[in-house]
Amino acid sequence: MTKAAEKLHVTQPTLSKQIKELEEELGQKLFIRGNYNIHLTPEGEILYKRALDILEMADQTTAEFASMNQFNGGDLYLGCAESDGISLLAKTAGQLLKKHANLHFHLYSGNAETVCERLDKGLLDFAFVVQNIDVSKYSYLELPVKDTWGLLMRKDNSLVSKQSIALEDLLGLPLIVSRQGATNEMPQWLQKNYSRLNIVATYDLIFNASILVREGIGLALGFDKLVSTSADSILCFRPITPAIVSPMRLIWRKDQPFSRVATLFLEELKPLCF
Repeated sequence: MTKAAEKLHVTQPTLSKQIKELEEELGQKLFIRGNYNIHLTPEGEILYKRALDILEMADQTTAEFASMNQFNGGDLYLGCAESDGISLLAKTAGQLLKKHANLHFHLYSGNAETVCERLDKGLLDFAFVVQNIDVSKYSYLELPVKDTWGLLMRKDNSLVSKQSIALEDLLGLPLIVSRQGATNEMPQWLQKNYSRLNIVATYDLIFNASILVREGIGLALGFDKLVSTSADSILCFRPITPAIVSPMRLIWRKDQPFSRVATLFLEELKPLCF
């Protein structure tokens, strides 16, 4: 408390009073006080996370207004699914950087749930998603890229002899799947048969899943081209048959006013989609 008071340039009694008043205003206990330390309660953790979001949004707003009078670059905040289609983002960013100086791109990687949450809070300008999400509250642009579903496996697996993997073959295999499980992130057939699958592990990032595959834990269900399967790799990828693909979309809030950088990005991206 002493260090916090010093950083805020107030006395410790004043800070303690302000914290007490905040707890009374919110009707929740925010801190657990000990003799020599202080810890956040679960309610305090929620307030802390909300405060971080507010500070991040405030910083973005300040930077956005600072660039209004004279455009001299700026920041763009993008949510990204794990997809080879992100190469379209990279191409667009590269073209913009050739035309404008002082542009900065901030990427936030995650599944549809996490990136949409940040988009809804105003912490992102756009989100690249591959799941079949409800787009009723978003404006969106269909992108000319699709991700192919399949299995990442070791090259010494008996299934390597097959050029593709039938859906029914999945039922007897030790699978490593996305943590979101039977949600819109999975193809419809897999959602319907989720209870019949032998799920040995789940993942958020396919790179971590590839390490489990490498160690023989199971076979990872996911998209092609996200993990190296070159000649010197012990891993390979086999697509599912009949082919299952997931389209990619760029989404943004319908009520969201665009910054100059966001407008430039969308204008640069659109010609690549038609």
